[in-house]
Amino acid sequence: MSGKSASESQEWTVSGMDCASCAAKIRSAVERLPGVSDVNVAIMSEKLTLKLEPGTTPRDKIEAAVVSLGYGIGATRAGKARAFVLPGGADAASGNDLMGPDSTENAGHDHAPPSASAEGHSSLPDHDHGSPDHIHDDPADRGKRWYQTAKGRLVIFTALLLAAAYAVNLVAPQVGRWAFVAACLIGVAPVAQRAFAALRMGMPFTIESLMTIAAIGALFIDAAEEAALVVFLFAVGEVLEGVAAGKARDGIRALANLVPKTAQLVTGETTREVPAASLSVGQTVLVRPGDRIPADGEITGGTSGVDESPVTGESVPKTRGPGDAVFAGAINTEAALRVKVTKGPEDNTIARIIRLVEEAEEARAPTERFIDRFSRWYMPAIVAVAALVVVVPPLAFGQPWDTWVYRGLALLLIGCPCALVISVPASIASAMSSGARRGLLMKGGAVIEAAAKVDVVTFDKTGTLTHGRPQVTDVVPFGATTEAELLAVAAGVETGSSHPLAIAILNKAKDAGITALSSQDAKALMGKGVVATVDGAPAWVASPRYAMEHGGLDGLGLRQATAFEEDGKTAVAVFREKTPLGLIAMRDEPRADAKDAVRQLTAMGVTAVILTGDNPRTAAAIAGNLGLKFEADMMPEDKLAYIREIGTQGGVMMIGDGINDAPALKQASVGVAMGSGTDVALETADAAILRDRVTDVPATIRLSRAAMANIRQNVTIALGLKAVFLVTSVFGLTGLWIAILADTGATVLVTLNALRLLRFNPERES
Repeated sequence: MSGKSASESQEWTVSGMDCASCAAKIRSAVERLPGVSDVNVAIMSEKLTLKLEPGTTPRDKIEAAVVSLGYGIGATRAGKARAFVLPGGADAASGNDLMGPDSTENAGHDHAPPSASAEGHSSLPDHDHGSPDHIHDDPADRGKRWYQTAKGRLVIFTALLLAAAYAVNLVAPQVGRWAFVAACLIGVAPVAQRAFAALRMGMPFTIESLMTIAAIGALFIDAAEEAALVVFLFAVGEVLEGVAAGKARDGIRALANLVPKTAQLVTGETTREVPAASLSVGQTVLVRPGDRIPADGEITGGTSGVDESPVTGESVPKTRGPGDAVFAGAINTEAALRVKVTKGPEDNTIARIIRLVEEAEEARAPTERFIDRFSRWYMPAIVAVAALVVVVPPLAFGQPWDTWVYRGLALLLIGCPCALVISVPASIASAMSSGARRGLLMKGGAVIEAAAKVDVVTFDKTGTLTHGRPQVTDVVPFGATTEAELLAVAAGVETGSSHPLAIAILNKAKDAGITALSSQDAKALMGKGVVATVDGAPAWVASPRYAMEHGGLDGLGLRQATAFEEDGKTAVAVFREKTPLGLIAMRDEPRADAKDAVRQLTAMGVTAVILTGDNPRTAAAIAGNLGLKFEADMMPEDKLAYIREIGTQGGVMMIGDGINDAPALKQASVGVAMGSGTDVALETADAAILRDRVTDVPATIRLSRAAMANIRQNVTIALGLKAVFLVTSVFGLTGLWIAILADTGATVLVTLNALRLLRFNPERES
């Protein structure tokens, strides 16, 4: 086994990140270590994941590298969280346990470790790049106001230094300059420390290094007052960036709070309160009116209205009774329910949604990847331009050094690409959070960008445009065969099948009191039907065309099947070897909102097409009623070929149930699974619609388009402000403190603009 194949996946929670340059620094520092590969740093979910070859770099060394850059890092081991700090609290590389999940006095970070997140603790994340005492964000800072946090205390401390310097300057002007020098040096010390740590790791171009050079350079050209002000504004900017980035995370983190902390476990005739996290599959819980359901499960007793809006965004409570599935986090509104747990706490719908959103950052949008590449040469280019601004005018034109050094330092402060690189992930995270609250799940930026470019939406019919619960409308036996005999054979063939048409036949037989004949060796005929050995002889339930080809249907029977199909029904032929037995017709009614969904798609300039295995007459009846195009008699490979062909002309979205037509779902630009939180819906498709609403399809496209528009706005804001202040700095119209405001201000602006997506309602037509 090669070293690479022996690599093990590792994961940490990293706190203190508020922009993509933070992630880039961590990524660059960690991927240089021996045995480390596949490094991914997700800003919004605050996760560091990588592959580590055993016997190379210890985990503690990775943690120490992250901490040396000014970030907190925690890892879950056997349910215990660990935090690591710089000297001043404990040795980051020692591997000592510094905090447990209930610790309140630690020099860690104010972002909860994985164990805390799992328990649903919400917070306002802060971003602390360090302090004069090497103190990082404290876990106990969670939920506190900004001025109570470690980073807030750093801002207050820096403000006091600046105020003291102004006071000294008023009282004793002759020593005022030195007071500003002291305020600048004390305030910039932690920034310089982080800059030096990054430099040692081969990263000379960071905002910390530019800030340090600018502040120290300003002291040398006798601009001590402005240097101290810039240091203060830098600290304020970090607070604002951290608060804004934290708000972008809140929507995602709030999902964890939907699951109650406790549950009423039923044991025999009694109930007792237990932690919801301790529930296991097969146990039964009592859910009283007004309580949240503590686990995914199935109702075994009681009937009540269940409000699923916290999970799916569906505003109207649905009546649920015995046999119905319910989500963790949904609210029981009327009567007591007994619910049998079907999924453990780590695998319920909420947990899977959280994992999906956290992991979605790995599927980065092409725009984001381009901006990452752009930023790699942007900052070095700005440094080179700043150097030219400093040396060319004095050397070539005899201009004063002080003036051009000052202008060059201002350029350095504008050179950080934080606003640019955060512009995409902040918008993507906000869009995913907004969608998740409405049951619209998209796996990352790449999916959102692809959905925004969709020109054609293709629908699988059964279970997507229709309810997926067809009912038998007609039973037509042939010859001497009776209706009971026809249903008994058909039910025998379909026994054990979960296909919607099979279920309709089995339900019809059950309702008629007919027992299915014994059968074995059932085999699906892909796209054609089913064959099985029934009562010792082969029997088929198949499409009329297949039956005609194999002697199972005559001309009269075909005409009858055609009549059914023209009425929008699906007809199947039941026959034995060369012996027609009869026809069974079924109809699956379109969903109530299907027609409105097609209308919305058309208004958005998107073409809607049904891809169905049904015959053209049945497909035409449904498509004509809904007002969309159709392609009929399609085998799975036909659907795949169709999507591949139209995919050459533009973006294609395929809507299916997440189980059938998997090749077509994968071939489409965006494959969307439509189903109420099924494993397949959440894990295999590019996106999922939890509410079973067809109108959520245009809503998904609308949300994606809004996200991409937001990204374009952010890029314009970031580059526009940089361009304006680059020019004004070169011409001496703006100075150092304006330059730092332009940098941190742009970052805050694009983040706040991205947060507007949290309030965006994709269901509202514009």
